[in-house]
Amino acid sequence: MELFPAMPLAEWTEAKETFHRFAQIVGKIRLASSNRRNHWWQVPFHPTGRGLTTRPMGGLGEQPLFCIDFDLIRHRLVVDVFDGRSAEFSLIGRSVASFHDRLFETLAGLGIRPEIWAVPFDMSDDTPFAEDTLHARYDPMLINRYWRILSQVVQLLDRFAADFAGKTSPVHHFWHTFDIAVTRFTGRVVKISPEADPVTREAYSWEVISSGFWFGDKERPWPAFYSYTAPEPEGLEREPLRPLQAEWIPARGSHLAVLRYDDVRTMEDPVGTVLEFLDSAYQAGARLTGLDTEALASPGGVTDPVLKAELKARV
Repeated sequence: MELFPAMPLAEWTEAKETFHRFAQIVGKIRLASSNRRNHWWQVPFHPTGRGLTTRPMGGLGEQPLFCIDFDLIRHRLVVDVFDGRSAEFSLIGRSVASFHDRLFETLAGLGIRPEIWAVPFDMSDDTPFAEDTLHARYDPMLINRYWRILSQVVQLLDRFAADFAGKTSPVHHFWHTFDIAVTRFTGRVVKISPEADPVTREAYSWEVISSGFWFGDKERPWPAFYSYTAPEPEGLEREPLRPLQAEWIPARGSHLAVLRYDDVRTMEDPVGTVLEFLDSAYQAGARLTGLDTEALASPGGVTDPVLKAELKARV
């Protein structure tokens, strides 16, 4: 499998816009049917060996325990119920409206009736899913490539996450923003204005240094690895980043550390380069927030003090 294949946004904009809405429909079902977790950890998708999964949800007497998977090898939507029943349908050739209606018909046939707010979240239009016949391009080749890149990034972020022993999120794929991220928490609670929206109040109730990858959008039409610290400390955008191609860019009143995917693809050691970038952005945020990086280090995922001492002695 090619490492980091090309994925220019212009090549798959229509397919991305269609599949993103498919993902939001399934994601809203996940939101409605799962137990709430701190910082919205219950909401994102997780990659599988065939595509994406909601993970199990429901159960506990209110509705059947079930799971929804995107099989992005066979290009089918699969609903599994934990009593052994299963139903699936093809993703190819469907508009958003067709996908929405077929999914809810399928769920009802299995005795599952979630209620969702059936309009896109933070997208270019707010056409209800059941009425959206404009977004209707599902390209199997491009969607499979998106999933392969996503899966590679998951492994890379998981390797990066291993070096931090503090509270950290899973590596997960957010269906509303269509990015994938892992977040480190400093342990400090943040005072957020009650006027902030409920998504922000929960997501940023603690100080965080987050790292991830997005596939590009109209504002920034190129895929990239990124990192940010929130709340942003004064002077963050002046901190050094590695490699030289990395940069700080303005983003909604704060700054993102960015390393473009196409720059990474041309490098001799793309994995090592991304890890170097993510660590430099983390160190920048940690310095300015006064985080004790040594105390929270777990190099290679090791917290065993004896083994850590042995590993340090070998360096």
